[in-house]
Amino acid sequence: MAHGKTTVTSSDRRASVTRNTAETRIQVAINLDGTGKAVLATGIGFFDHMLDQIARHGLIDLDIRCDGDLHIDGHHTVEDVGITLGQAFAQAVGDKKGIRRYGHAYVPLDEALSRVVIDFSGRPGLHMDVRFSSGMIGHLDTQLVFEFFQGFVNHAGVTLHIDNLKGVNAHHQCETIFKAFARALRFALERDPRMEGVIPSTKGSL
Repeated sequence: MAHGKTTVTSSDRRASVTRNTAETRIQVAINLDGTGKAVLATGIGFFDHMLDQIARHGLIDLDIRCDGDLHIDGHHTVEDVGITLGQAFAQAVGDKKGIRRYGHAYVPLDEALSRVVIDFSGRPGLHMDVRFSSGMIGHLDTQLVFEFFQGFVNHAGVTLHIDNLKGVNAHHQCETIFKAFARALRFALERDPRMEGVIPSTKGSL
């Protein structure tokens, strides 16, 4: 992964990040208290479809644009979008006062079932148990799903467990993962009225 320039701006629970390297040029804007609107242009149709699941089912407004070196393959595009999105989440969440912190979701789609559990712990960690039934879904290499989430957790500072419990169709497997991720995000980021102004940790910081 090439190093480059990253610019971050944030306010309330919104953030914008621009990240430019020799491999990708990415702009991400998010609103954690949105309505699920999405503007997506990564050059990989199925990847855009998965990012749309995050917006729609997480009620997060997403604007993600990437000009990547797709003439090589999708690796840099998918990984770097994960990195940049993680940076945006870290900025938008801020000090984490008043959030629930933990979230989990089970999501089915026909024969497929996935479980995602997330902790806005400040400690990056990804534990992913997924055996895709196909190496490609459209123009998305299924190996890159791991790279997306690895980039996200490293820069959002979250612990993330992803398990595809059942599934035969790779499209269904992947879609249940992203939908469950979105629902887990939504729950973890909700403001808990009983924790207003309080950081959800005995350490006093996350």
